[in-house]
Amino acid sequence: MRVLVAYSSKYGATRGIADRIGDRLRDAGHEVDVERCDAVEYPEGFDAFVIGSAAYMSNWRKEARKFVRRNRELLEQRPTWLFSSGPLGTARVDKDGNDVLVGARPKQFEEYEDELHPRGTMVFFGALDPDKLRGPHKMLHWMPENDALPTGDFRDWDAIDAWAEKVAAELAKTPA
Repeated sequence: MRVLVAYSSKYGATRGIADRIGDRLRDAGHEVDVERCDAVEYPEGFDAFVIGSAAYMSNWRKEARKFVRRNRELLEQRPTWLFSSGPLGTARVDKDGNDVLVGARPKQFEEYEDELHPRGTMVFFGALDPDKLRGPHKMLHWMPENDALPTGDFRDWDAIDAWAEKVAAELAKTPA
């Protein structure tokens, strides 16, 4: 099955997740392209889609939202999965006892669930390298005692692999 893993990444962490998902799907025998959402020219050539974006302030990046809007009819007709990255740190629950990954679901997941009926959605922890920050994000990082932006790579590769393998297994059961 020919699969497109399309992503939108500001600083590269989401791209790394997309690459890893692409690798796992290839390992399972699928033909996979991994491309930035704004670089995809012919989505009609794919049998299935995995679309991901970094989320900021509970929203997917603009490029991912535009990709979905432009290709809504196609995505409704083909197997589609969605992922997001963003929460930073190692805590699985916040100070109020809420699941951090559930709380980080982008607003678009609910909208897309009603329109695209994705076969699965997932939120993964992200990464932050302060040397890559630009503009207002760079200034936020300079603020004293800024706990909002912990630095480091918090991506859970085992969770990413497990989700990608689940997608691969579902694709294997899907008629071409």
